[in-house]
Amino acid sequence: MQPTIENASRPGVEGLTGGVGEAVLPGVLLGFVLYLGVRLLLRGFYTVDQNERAVKTVFGRAQRLGSSSTLELPSAQALRPDERERYVYPQVAVIPPGGPYFRWPWEQVHKVNIATATMNLAYDPDSPEVNEGGSRLDAVTKDHLNTKIVGQLRFRVAEENLYAFLFGVKGPIAHVMGYFVSILRQRIASFEAPARGLAAGEDAPLGLGAQAGVSINDLRKNLRELNDRMEQDCASSSARYGVQLDACLITGIDPPDEVESALAAINTAHNHVSSELSLAHASADQRIVQSKRAVEIETLKVQAEAEPLRALSRELAALDASGPGTLDAYVRNLRLSMLGRARRVFLHAEGNEPLPTPPDPRPDPSPMTARLGAAGGGR
Repeated sequence: MQPTIENASRPGVEGLTGGVGEAVLPGVLLGFVLYLGVRLLLRGFYTVDQNERAVKTVFGRAQRLGSSSTLELPSAQALRPDERERYVYPQVAVIPPGGPYFRWPWEQVHKVNIATATMNLAYDPDSPEVNEGGSRLDAVTKDHLNTKIVGQLRFRVAEENLYAFLFGVKGPIAHVMGYFVSILRQRIASFEAPARGLAAGEDAPLGLGAQAGVSINDLRKNLRELNDRMEQDCASSSARYGVQLDACLITGIDPPDEVESALAAINTAHNHVSSELSLAHASADQRIVQSKRAVEIETLKVQAEAEPLRALSRELAALDASGPGTLDAYVRNLRLSMLGRARRVFLHAEGNEPLPTPPDPRPDPSPMTARLGAAGGGR
């Protein structure tokens, strides 16, 4: 039996197939090794920007700092006792800005921007169309008025509690915005303006005016206090969700359209009363100042009139103490000078008794005054 063409060519084909297989397998292995090397070199290095912090996970588990927890941080002091059991997170190793850093393929790096962010109060990341397209927020006051609030929130990611922000909350920005808005609505619903102090001796007013105000006017007048209370109530957000509230800036509170005219009339009346009270206080203060100045002026006049008399009294006392007869000589010389200036002099005639002198109702004069009176009585 002669061999056919197929049987004659089969050994050559088998030899060719075996040679190709032996040449391809090392190439595949070499290509796989090169791919892994390029992947590790190009994708294994990373950097962290100045406004970022990073946390590395190994097989999905974040690298921790021993057994430390967030309850040891100062921000955890704002938590209530019942919240300290709920919001317990481990402290993780934070990668600072810089690089390049290296990671293995089974490791993953989570970067977080820690720069301060500003967001509208009415913005909802899950539903941007609500609250009039994120422009004004609805809130109900204690006197059951539906108001529109305009403002902003400034917050940033807490670097000391990145675990809560990255792994503790799903959708942290939307969750934290809802937390801030709920506290703001609760604060507005329970807000009461501080009672005005009464002056000493002033009776407390009766009726509705004696109660603490809760109207929109009171909210508008106390926006700063409302912002401060918001910051105090949100002090625990850093320990809860890893987000710290820097400032709550409420810039406007708009009343409902149906009561806006009534509020405008109330504001006008209040401004008029305040103006009249200010004018009355200013007029009363001015009169009090004028009265004080008048009393001071009259006091100075009396002192100016009494000072020459006091000086004369001191000089006469000095003359009387200088020696016997000195005061009598001074009085005699004074009488002579007065007689020289007199236009008419009345003297007692000889043999006529002088007219009796009426008794003096004043108390007994001093010896020096008595001597002066006796010296001048013979004129």
